[in-house]
Amino acid sequence: MDDHEGIVKKQAQTKVQMDEKEIVRLYFSTEKITFGTSLLKPGDVGGLDPGHAEADEVFFCVKGHVLCYFPENDTYYELSEGDALLIPPATGHKLFNIGDEDALISWSCAPHP
Repeated sequence: MDDHEGIVKKQAQTKVQMDEKEIVRLYFSTEKITFGTSLLKPGDVGGLDPGHAEADEVFFCVKGHVLCYFPENDTYYELSEGDALLIPPATGHKLFNIGDEDALISWSCAPHP
């Protein structure tokens, strides 16, 4: 593949898994970056992600209203549509949908999870 050639992945082509009540879609995973989305219905809670030893992770709230919990320091971060959260390496986190609509979070880890 040419370095300047793009790759399109349709939602139907993603790897889908459940993490508690969080619907996780993995779009891309390379040695440099991993990208996916998490969907939570109103009132749903995702599983506890223990964090990624070598990777920073970014959450971007595409839709909805969530809390992201960091158990290591018992801290909650509130995200609404358009907000982003940087999660340091090796930091556990868990999502709670506290809104009245579906919450969609896009996330990315680099250099790799």
